[in-house]
Amino acid sequence: MFRIERTVLLCKSGKTRQETIYGVTSLSPTQADAPRIGELVRGHWQIENRLHWVRDVTFDEDRSQVRTGTGPHALASLRNFAISRLRLAGSTNIARAVRQQARDWRLPLTLLGI
Repeated sequence: MFRIERTVLLCKSGKTRQETIYGVTSLSPTQADAPRIGELVRGHWQIENRLHWVRDVTFDEDRSQVRTGTGPHALASLRNFAISRLRLAGSTNIARAVRQQARDWRLPLTLLGI
């Protein structure tokens, strides 16, 4: 078990707040030193910010009506593929890249090498 105390800056208001979070790990006490725990937590948020947030906000995944069979998994895979292709093409702002791709039907084909 571990505890992290941090100060969070709220971008819109410029205010800060103190947070304390607790976590559980399967690492032994010798493996779970502060640098290692910090690395793991930052790695988690990197994935959250680079993939899940993009899927939730840009692709509005949370409001998807597909809920049965293999549909949800298939659509998540397609979204992940689209995000990966755009990142490999050098896009840093996925929402902007999706809008650009939507303007001309030839652009997605070019992105796929077709």
